[in-house]
Amino acid sequence: MQVENKLLDDLARVAGGALGALSGLRGEVEAQLRQQFERILSQMDVVGREDFEAVKEIATTARTEQETLAERVAALEAQVAALTARGPVKGSEG
Repeated sequence: MQVENKLLDDLARVAGGALGALSGLRGEVEAQLRQQFERILSQMDVVGREDFEAVKEIATTARTEQETLAERVAALEAQVAALTARGPVKGSEG
């Protein structure tokens, strides 16, 4: 019984050591990958989050204004079409 417990203790110690080594290796791999990604991203022309959000807000505002102006132009075109359909205004002919 004592031998089995010692064997199980040894196996648990070896497994724990292997897990510790794998954990350290995992951390090292993650650090290397992070460095590689940071290096690649720094070489790319990538916009920051704050700049992206600012431009997104500007684009949203511009889109809203464009839609408002399109509605106004359509209303003015309808007025011009209605006036043209009525014909010349009396008294404006020389």
